[in-house]
Amino acid sequence: MKPAMETAAEENTEQSQERKVNSRAEMEICRNHWMYLGSKNHQSKPINTEGKRLNPLSHPGCFECCIKCLGGVPYASLVATILCFSGVALFCGCGHMALAGTVAILEQHFSTSTSDHTLFSEVIQLMQYVIYGIASFFFLYGIILLAEGFYTTSTVKELHVEFKTSACGRCISAMFVFLTYVLGVAWLGVFGFSTMPVFMFYNIWSTCEVINSLQTNGTAAVEQICVDIRQYGIIPWNAFPGKICGSTLENICNTSEFYMSYLLYIVACAGAGATVIALIHFLMILSSNWAYLKDASKMQAYQDIKAKEEQELQDIQSRLKEQLNSYT
Repeated sequence: MKPAMETAAEENTEQSQERKVNSRAEMEICRNHWMYLGSKNHQSKPINTEGKRLNPLSHPGCFECCIKCLGGVPYASLVATILCFSGVALFCGCGHMALAGTVAILEQHFSTSTSDHTLFSEVIQLMQYVIYGIASFFFLYGIILLAEGFYTTSTVKELHVEFKTSACGRCISAMFVFLTYVLGVAWLGVFGFSTMPVFMFYNIWSTCEVINSLQTNGTAAVEQICVDIRQYGIIPWNAFPGKICGSTLENICNTSEFYMSYLLYIVACAGAGATVIALIHFLMILSSNWAYLKDASKMQAYQDIKAKEEQELQDIQSRLKEQLNSYT
């Protein structure tokens, strides 16, 4: 009897354990079923948007996005570009018109023979073509420098996290620094050259003022005050008349061509000075951007080494876990 009772008890315990397992499995199935139905009902529930219309500006992240976008504008490069465009436009436009007025004054008053000022006219025409090229080149160069400023702004790096510096990018920035330095030195020469016609016209204008003051005082030595344009090297020494004196010189100063050419040369000289300031500004910006790219490349190399070390550490930890699991 005892063995039969023991076998019956064992059968009862096995049946009870099977019932517990089955009941747990059924409860788990029911739980998963209700969770699936709940998620399905939640996803299929329509959203009532008739009462409220979503305003994109009311989203809390839009304001921060706008601030980031405005912070990504390179204001220093933008100011330098505007100053460069303004200076080049003033120099090219006013210089072109002033050169044309100078040729007209020379032909009408200081050199009656065409052969005397033929070389000067050809040089003026060549300078006008050079002015066209300068305007076109600096229009493109200013846009390129502005784009380079956009791509090297630190805030743009935060917006575009995947953007990484490269050796080519650093070489391009260094090339812009060198080219801007060369152009700045060249424009210093242009600025110095643009002061020469201003000085010449100022001497003529001051001489005319002396003549006017002598006439008001009743002095008769007005015809002895002259201006010889040949001493500036514009026309040869055998040019006729080449020298204007007295009331004739005063009449030249009273013409609109002389007054307008004088003012245009002053504005062109100011434009050349503004361009020099803009190029110095660009040089400082490009130097700081190049230093930023250099530091960013070092930080990028450090982050790559750090990520590699972390990956190796994770691999070692996973191997240790696998060995422990195999032992257990």
